[in-house]
Order: sequence, then C-alpha cells, then structure tokens
Amino acid sequence: MGVNEKIAILVSDFLKEIGEDLERDGLKETPLRVSKMIEELFSGLREPKFSDFKTFESETTGELVWVTQIPFYSVCEHHLLPFFGDVSIGYIPAENRTLGLSKFLRLVEYWSKRPSIQEGLTTTICKELTENIPNNGVGVVIKARHLCMEMRGVRSANAITKTESFSGILKTDFERRKEFFERM
Repeated sequence: MGVNEKIAILVSDFLKEIGEDLERDGLKETPLRVSKMIEELFSGLREPKFSDFKTFESETTGELVWVTQIPFYSVCEHHLLPFFGDVSIGYIPAENRTLGLSKFLRLVEYWSKRPSIQEGLTTTICKELTENIPNNGVGVVIKARHLCMEMRGVRSANAITKTESFSGILKTDFERRKEFFERM
C-alpha cells in the first residue's frame, strides 16, 4: 500500500469520525484528493537535502544583492494549517561569486514544503545560505499570514507576522543592516 492510499484511509476515517457521510457526492473522492494535497504540501520531507547552490563569477563582491517578495506557502507545525506570505533575502557576496537568482526561490520552496514555524523557516534559510555560498553576510525577512490565527483561536484576520535572521556583517554592523532595510 502506497503513502497516498494510507493517507486516504486515514482521511476517510477522520471524515467518518467527525460525522461526515462519505457517500455524499462532494466527498466521494475527497480522501484521495486530500492525500495528494498532503503529499504536495509536505514534499520537502521526501526530497534529498537541498544542494543547488550554484554560484557564478561576479564583480559584485561587497555590495548587497537582493531577491525580494518571493511568495511561499507552508504549514504550521502546531495546527497543520497554512501560513503564507513572502520572503526577502539579501546578501553580500564574497570571493567574486554570486548565487544564481533562481536558487533563492528554489531554496525557499524546498524548506517551506514541510511542517514548520515561521521563525524556524527564517533562521533555516539564513543558515543554509550562510553555510553554502561565499558571503560576508546574509539577511532573511519573512512576512506572513497564519490561518491558525485567522480561522481559530484569536481569529485575527490579516495580522502579519514578521521575522528576520541575519549573519555576518548584516548581523554585526548596524549601518549595513540599516542599508539592507532601506533598500528592501
């Protein structure tokens, strides 16, 4: 039995437990649809470790490089409800090497496809870039809405949570960090 089938059985059991009629027209294929969705949302758990840190020769050493407003969708590990928003990344290349721009998007996609919390996602992306590309500093800012706060609990629609993580010069040099935020 494959993962999809196991998840579909669990979803069927869940729907029965909450009092739903699985013979209802709208629910007949729901367990299979939900199992496929779960596989997609959590695909990062089954992928090999992210290693696509291809860099290119560049003249930009010492100057900030940004990729901003990278959209992402993830799932809160506390309630298994979505949170979503955008990621902005800036870094100071070193050794005359810059990371291919698409790699930022791929890294965000990779780490957001697993249950997490926003603070951990922010720190992980910063750490991965700091450890895997030549740099003098990395900054990551995530702005997100959390359905676990909007649909349940405090029910605060449209509240934005902002998290940030810095390394290198962007962590220790206030002027460089100020420059990061001014240009973002």
